[in-house]
Amino acid sequence: MSWLVPLSDIQFGAEEKEAVLKVLDSGWLTMGSVTEAFEDEFKAYTGAKHAFAVSNATVALHMACQALNLIPGDEVIVPSLTFVATANAVRYTGATPVFADIVGENDLTISLESIQRCYTPRTKAIIVMHYAGYACDMPPILAWANEKGLQVIEDAAHAVGSSLQGRHLGTWGISGCFSFFSNKNLATGEGGMLVTEDDHMADKFRLLRSHGMTSLTWDRYQGHAWSYDVVDLGYNYRIDELRSAIGREQLKKLDANNARRKQLTGHYHQLITEQVPAVKIPFYCHAGVSAYHIMPVLLPKGTDRIEFMEGMKKQGIQTSVHYPPIHQFTSFRSLPHGDQALEVTEEIAAKEVTLPLYPLLTKEQVESVVNAIAVSLMA
Repeated sequence: MSWLVPLSDIQFGAEEKEAVLKVLDSGWLTMGSVTEAFEDEFKAYTGAKHAFAVSNATVALHMACQALNLIPGDEVIVPSLTFVATANAVRYTGATPVFADIVGENDLTISLESIQRCYTPRTKAIIVMHYAGYACDMPPILAWANEKGLQVIEDAAHAVGSSLQGRHLGTWGISGCFSFFSNKNLATGEGGMLVTEDDHMADKFRLLRSHGMTSLTWDRYQGHAWSYDVVDLGYNYRIDELRSAIGREQLKKLDANNARRKQLTGHYHQLITEQVPAVKIPFYCHAGVSAYHIMPVLLPKGTDRIEFMEGMKKQGIQTSVHYPPIHQFTSFRSLPHGDQALEVTEEIAAKEVTLPLYPLLTKEQVESVVNAIAVSLMA
C-alpha cells in the first residue's frame, strides 16, 4: 500500500552509500576495523566503557542475560509492555520472565512498586525498557535492586540519544542493549550494540559474541594470532562491516535527527491538545532527555481501536500498536505466573495507538495526521 504518511521512514543519503562502497572495495566484509571504529565512536557518544556491535538487539539482550549465568528456576522481572524480545531473551537461558506493570497513563515504563510485588527469592535480575526513548525511573530502581542484590539490564532499543541526569540511558545498569533496526533512530537494517561499564561482563560479552573463541578472524588476518581456543559456549552474534559502516554515518546524524523528532513531537502535542483533547499523550514533562523514538497516544475511553486505525488507513495514515502485552500471548500463558493480571498495562495497552514520527516527516504531514484523527474519532 502507498501511504500518504507512513509510520516511519529511513533517512539515508550519499554518505551511507559511499561508506558501504568503501567496505565493498576493501574486500573485507566480516567484523573488522570498521566495526571497531563504530564501537569506539559509540563509546565516545554514550560515555560507555565497553561497547560490542552485534547482529541485533535481541542477541544483545540474550548475551546480557547469559552473562549473568541465569539458569532454569531463576526469575527475571520484565515489563509486559515491550517487544517480545525483552522476555524471550530471558527464556533463551531457561530462566522465567515475571511480568511487572507500568506506572500509568503518563508514564508507560515499568513501575518500581510492581517490580517489588513481583520479587521472590528466585529473582536474579530486572530488565527495564525505556519506552519510546523516555527514561525509566532509574535511581530508585537501582537503589532497590542493589539492596536486594539484583542486576539491572537496560533494554535501550528505543533510547539511543536518550539520557537521564546527564547520563546516557543504557549506561545505568550492568548492561545496556540498543537496536539499529530499520525503524530505529539509528538504523542499519539489522544490528545492535551492547554496552557495559563492568570489565568482567565485557570479557564475557567478547566470548559470547563469537563462539567462545579466544581470537577472531580479524585478529588472525592482522597477524595478532595464528590459532584460537574455545573457552566457553558462545554464539555467532557478530555484526558485519557493511552495517557498521552505515551505523557510523547514522551516528553522525543522530543528534540532529533526534532534535527534529523533538520538534515534531512538540507540534503533535500542540495540535492534539487544541483539536482532539480527548486523546491523551503520555510522558508530558517526563524527566530526562528523550530520543523521541515513537509517538504513542491513548484513545478516548470507549473508542473501537480497530475501527479507528481502519479510519486512519482509509485516509492514507499508517498507525501501529506498541505493544500487545507479552503476558497475554499464547506462548507465555503457560509459564509460571503466566495467568497474572496487570491492570494498568492491560487498560492502557488496549487504547494505545502509535502515530507516524521520523525526521523526514513535515509539520504539514503532522497536521494531516491530527486532522485524520479528528475524522476517525467522529466516524
